[in-house]
Amino acid sequence: MSELNIDGYGDDLTVNGVRIGDLTPLDHEKIEKEKGGQNYSPLEDVVVSKVKDSSTLIARKPDPNDISRYIESEVLDGLCCYSAVNQGQLNKTIVDAVVHHLNEEKLPTVPRSIRHKYMSAFLLSATTITGMDRVIPKVAGVESWELSFKICRRWGYEVKKIPNGKAIIVGATGNFHGRSLSAVSFSDDPEAKENFGPFVPGIELVPYNNVEALEELFIEKGEFIAAFMVEPIQGEAGVIVPDDDYFIKVSQLCKEHNILLSMDEVQTGFGRTGRNFAHQLFGVKPDIMGCGKAAGGGILPVSFVAGRDDVLGVLTPGSEGSTFGGYPLASVVGTYAIKVMVDESLAENAKVRGGQLIKNLNEIKNNYSDKIMEVRGRGLLTAFEMYDEKKLDGHKVSVGLMNHGVYAKETHHTTVRLAPALTISSKQIDQLSDAVNDVVASL
Repeated sequence: MSELNIDGYGDDLTVNGVRIGDLTPLDHEKIEKEKGGQNYSPLEDVVVSKVKDSSTLIARKPDPNDISRYIESEVLDGLCCYSAVNQGQLNKTIVDAVVHHLNEEKLPTVPRSIRHKYMSAFLLSATTITGMDRVIPKVAGVESWELSFKICRRWGYEVKKIPNGKAIIVGATGNFHGRSLSAVSFSDDPEAKENFGPFVPGIELVPYNNVEALEELFIEKGEFIAAFMVEPIQGEAGVIVPDDDYFIKVSQLCKEHNILLSMDEVQTGFGRTGRNFAHQLFGVKPDIMGCGKAAGGGILPVSFVAGRDDVLGVLTPGSEGSTFGGYPLASVVGTYAIKVMVDESLAENAKVRGGQLIKNLNEIKNNYSDKIMEVRGRGLLTAFEMYDEKKLDGHKVSVGLMNHGVYAKETHHTTVRLAPALTISSKQIDQLSDAVNDVVASL
């Protein structure tokens, strides 16, 4: 092994003589391209250094007068780590809880093979806020979906009595549930699946927001279908919002055919859409759901599965586990992430500020109706979709917004998603909207 020397903190963090604070955006890009995996394509010429407040990042950009140096500037965070920081960056309540826990309680990690007292706090909080009977803690968001998938299959065999090896899980086209093998098996995105096969069997997809197609499949194969697993609003697909009565009809169909309704609330939960959980917008309650991202308050990766007793009850000791699922520090963070959502009325703020943002975006659409095709969203999960023309490039919009001091990111070429922290102010919403207006005008 080569000699390794690591020293210092912050900008003074130095690895083998390379001081992190001396690196320019180009230096960071070079190291990532040489030493890291190439599964992401970050925005060019910008590196986040720290945060100023709950919605403002401090970013380093190339010095226009000297490429070997950088300048720092404020950037309004319009993406919120894909809804992982709903409570705002470095939320004081959550940070204070972490500091107290590490300094005073002094119990960062123990395995699930021995109980710790903070698990009770998390379970009491999570079952109360979700209205579910049971909760199982996990870590990454995709783990909550993966566990939901496993539970639905086992429920199908043990409760519904589907013949062994015949269980079907139904999903929706355009879905995004993560990057695990089961999740990409569920996907209809060719790029997500390329050269990762063979894929998990027993999966069938129907068009999203199409009750007739779902009913037809249920009638044809209902005896073998364990669950319909779906996002209440499709985020990665470009913030696709279903018809108001879609899930009412879906829920009724599931009940008629004894099929579980499983919802992925990883991106839509924790106040993002103007309700604590997006399924509440549509007047339904799933049998099982997965949560993540903001479940960790932007401090730690925390996720969980919540559901009915008879559904989650199919798990037995040894059938499922997680080294860091619900460990003491994560339980504290998860508990206080829920507390902040409730105490700071984040869902209500998302509803109010989201209404303001969507109104502003629709005004921009009206002004540039030849460029913007549609504005979509609920709460502060929003997007605008441009016409599919060469000049209307979503990545160009993302770069333009960064040049205007706003961070956002395109999805599927022509759609730009805007999902700021739920603590964002009215003034910041207008700042974000003005930047969008200026960039769209320049296209």
